[in-house]
Amino acid sequence: MGAMSFWHWALVILVVVLLFGRGKISDLMGDVAKGIKSFKKGMADDEPATAQPEPKPIEQQTAVTTEAEKAKS
Repeated sequence: MGAMSFWHWALVILVVVLLFGRGKISDLMGDVAKGIKSFKKGMADDEPATAQPEPKPIEQQTAVTTEAEKAKS
């Protein structure tokens, strides 16, 4: 009872085709395919990480002297 039979799937597909029509579904699938192709192209066009400039190291700054350090001086 938990698994859907062939007739359940056939009825679902029939309702979807009646609501959206064959043309809209094929247009939608075409748009999805274009989006996937565009995404893959965008991923391939990314610059490699080595092309980015190296970050500059942060130079250490002198810390504020504490009362104990002032007393030693």
